Amino acid sequence: MSYSFFINNSYLIVEPESRQAIVIDPAWELNKITEQLERTKADLRAILLTHSHHDHVNLVPPLLERAQPDVFMSRAEIEVSGFRCPQLHALEDGDRLSLRQMELHCLLTPGHTAGSMCFWLEDSLFTGDTLFAEGCGACHLPGGSAEDLYVSIQKLKAAISDHVRIYPGHSFGQPPGQTMKHLREHNIYLQLNRKHVISFRMRKNQKGLFDFR
Repeated sequence: MSYSFFINNSYLIVEPESRQAIVIDPAWELNKITEQLERTKADLRAILLTHSHHDHVNLVPPLLERAQPDVFMSRAEIEVSGFRCPQLHALEDGDRLSLRQMELHCLLTPGHTAGSMCFWLEDSLFTGDTLFAEGCGACHLPGGSAEDLYVSIQKLKAAISDHVRIYPGHSFGQPPGQTMKHLREHNIYLQLNRKHVISFRMRKNQKGLFDFR
């Protein structure tokens, strides 16, 4: 889904038996989400937000008006960003969210923002702007920290098995769904040490913050 410069990946997860649904980081094109909900005969029960940047949350109000789902964001992100909306629930690191037979694990991964959070569902990890197939999120905006991002990347490296597929908030050449094994082999931010991650991510005079090639 896109708007001007920003091209976002939003994700719809439908529990197969109940047809209850979760949307992760709804952005820009409301009709695409509502059409998918109608096509799959799904009932939107929850919105999960990896962080508070506008290009990840801008469809929360119309979806709340349409279906009154619960909204979830990390407590750290809520407190630092000031993000507010009806039916907002705060999450802590290690929390679990259940939707019938589906269980999502909440992993706090600060760095891109102070309270960025990833959501892990079985063989899928939804990473927002913490980790892309090609690189990682920028750290120069308020609440960002390259030091924290390095720690978060190491946390994901330790916790996530090679077969798990990564679904980021943006794509810069590779489609969503690359395996963690692929990222370990090709994403430079999973290969550098602390000093080099921080210096490379925060290097001056970058021609493009998201040019990972």
